[in-house]
Amino acid sequence: MVLIEQALSRAAIDAFYRVYNRLGYGFLESVYVGALVVELQRDGHIVEREVPIEVAYDGVVLGFFRADLLVDRILILEVKADSEFTAGPERQLMNYLRCSELEIGILLVFGMKPRFKRLIHTRDRKLTQNK
Repeated sequence: MVLIEQALSRAAIDAFYRVYNRLGYGFLESVYVGALVVELQRDGHIVEREVPIEVAYDGVVLGFFRADLLVDRILILEVKADSEFTAGPERQLMNYLRCSELEIGILLVFGMKPRFKRLIHTRDRKLTQNK
């Protein structure tokens, strides 16, 4: 099985562990997001913060989500500074993928133990759901 955007995913996860190993647990999400920006930009990636993702219903724009980070205009990174790994942030990230043309996102949890979860929602799946 070939992973979608395997190299980019690996780069983001590597940056996540570098940040966690330097900062540890207990900072605000904004601190971790800032450190991830530094690490990913050092690695040569284009990183955007607080990227608006449009939510539409029957062609009517209802509002916008704000993704924590968008890397190389391909990968959404959603950052949490919680001690628990809960379903809410995972649903939030999946909604970002469902509402956008993006196919891959990674939930990064800077808890007492560092954890991540990679989520995929492919374009072909989006097309079948919209029929």
